[in-house]
Amino acid sequence: MNLKHRVVIFQPRLLHYRTALFEQLRAACAEDDIRLDLVCGQAVGRERTKKDEAQLPWATMVRNRYVEIGGKAILWQPFPDDQRQCDLAIVMQESRIISNYPLQALRRSRGIKVAYWGHGKNFFTKSPGGIRDRWKNWLIGKVDWWFAYTDIVVDILKDAGYPADKITCLNNAIDNSTLKRDLASVSDHELRGARAQMGIPETGSVGIFCGSFYPEKKLDFLIDAADRIRERAPDFRMIVIGAGPSVSIIEEAAATRPWFHFVGPKNGKEKALYFRLADFMLNPGTVGLHIVDAFCAGLLMVTTAGAHHSPEIAYLDNGRNGLMVEPAAEAYAEAVLSLIGNPHEAGALKKAALQASEIYTLPRMVENFRGGIRRALDN
Repeated sequence: MNLKHRVVIFQPRLLHYRTALFEQLRAACAEDDIRLDLVCGQAVGRERTKKDEAQLPWATMVRNRYVEIGGKAILWQPFPDDQRQCDLAIVMQESRIISNYPLQALRRSRGIKVAYWGHGKNFFTKSPGGIRDRWKNWLIGKVDWWFAYTDIVVDILKDAGYPADKITCLNNAIDNSTLKRDLASVSDHELRGARAQMGIPETGSVGIFCGSFYPEKKLDFLIDAADRIRERAPDFRMIVIGAGPSVSIIEEAAATRPWFHFVGPKNGKEKALYFRLADFMLNPGTVGLHIVDAFCAGLLMVTTAGAHHSPEIAYLDNGRNGLMVEPAAEAYAEAVLSLIGNPHEAGALKKAALQASEIYTLPRMVENFRGGIRRALDN
């Protein structure tokens, strides 16, 4: 593939939900006379338990080297010899990837431009303003270009003094075409059967949680709020999809509440069926990419201010396509009850959520990435 420019993207490991992005981005770059290469390592330490890796036949696989210090995997990812003639190297903005540092320091002498792809800061730090945060902030300016996850990250970079004309906002997304097909394939007969099986009245409202179970998801808060909603709306039901280290909290809640349905991890049409049953995505804790799943199903996301949200929280337009309420179970329940009692307002919010699903799409992310790569090469 003898094209005018060569770009290499480095990934510590290739996550399964990124394969469609790289396939589509590679094809798009080829149209611009740009060869896109991908260098991938593999999961290290506790990452192996997630079993979330994938493969692409054209990607270059390298052997990561790492050492665990203080519970954090410090990683060195090799730069293959046959990739060193690239024009632009795109690396993840992770302080633990120490192989980034010499690449950044020597980029001028090597004639290689280096770009960051990341969050701009640690959204989950327990020590804001600590030495790790200050180090990460100092490194923001040590690259030639930035690929920011969302507008929130763009603001972080500009506040840190990084030039706005060297930032590309990707609007991070995943391929939800399969989810949309699964949602459309659920029949009215299947919905009636599921409602009957779970004892959900035709007029009953349904909240759903879908995700991993860990402390930042505020599962105790979710259960408290659901109890308050149920107390004042007897036809309310709760469906919980997922798995994770905090699963016992959900299991105990389901064991004592007949209206609280824990169905475990679900995918494909089965997941889509539960989404079609629901009216609200109740997620008081961390909100990330699954907000796009909620939009695809026309579900109204309800979360809380002050939670450790990922950059994709930028997609929630409070009061238009979802709600962000104060972090108190009573206030959270009151917000949901208000929507249950006002179907017209809830319907308008759901319509806006569905419209948002056409904005935050993988094809748009690919085009944003493609345009940023062109600008970075030309700059």
